[in-house]
Amino acid sequence: MLVSVVFALLGAAFHVAAFAMESLLWSRPAVRRLMVGRADVDDDVRLWAFNQGFYNLFLAIGAVVGAVAWLAGADVVGRTLVIFTCTSMAAAGLVLFVSDRRLWRGSLGQSVPPLIALVAALAS
Repeated sequence: MLVSVVFALLGAAFHVAAFAMESLLWSRPAVRRLMVGRADVDDDVRLWAFNQGFYNLFLAIGAVVGAVAWLAGADVVGRTLVIFTCTSMAAAGLVLFVSDRRLWRGSLGQSVPPLIALVAALAS
């Protein structure tokens, strides 16, 4: 359980950072360059990024709630939330990689910690 909780929280931290960059800091060229590989992104993408940031935030919240519930002894609820949110995070990282292989670093950051949490949760 502890491995799942720690890596679910690491995955949540990554997704909170993605939320901040996509929804709060998108106007900064360095952030756009980090997120999509270039700074000269059309302004039309801003609304997409803002919305996507909230998807990341909601996944992070689910992982944190699951981890806290699991640690508090609500095993079924906590484990289920951790498995669901970590599966979603890992799958989204895979989709990012398949969509644009140049974003492989972001894909690894997005998917590896939740994947470790998921494997550990399924093994327990």
